[in-house]
Amino acid sequence: MLDQSPEMSATVALELLRRMASIEKQLNAVLERVNVAPPQEYYSTADLAELLGKTEYTVREWARAGRIHAEKRATGRGRSREWMIAHNELMRIKSEGLLPLGGRNV
Repeated sequence: MLDQSPEMSATVALELLRRMASIEKQLNAVLERVNVAPPQEYYSTADLAELLGKTEYTVREWARAGRIHAEKRATGRGRSREWMIAHNELMRIKSEGLLPLGGRNV
């Protein structure tokens, strides 16, 4: 092995520290993505609107017109029911967009 001068050893050590800091930063970014809370099973129209950057009214109209798969569920407030959208439908909307105009949902 070649003998290195103290200046060379310091340079190598600094480069290793820089690389380790870069790797640690990248690892922390990956861990932040992994430690995300699991998705909800169902979303309200308000939740879905926020996730998609739309208004709640727009999401309700998509459900009413059959542009997304949604179902009416009891809310615990008497006889009123509200639209609920499954997580799988959120993923479908993000990848494929709205369903074509046509039949109504529930």
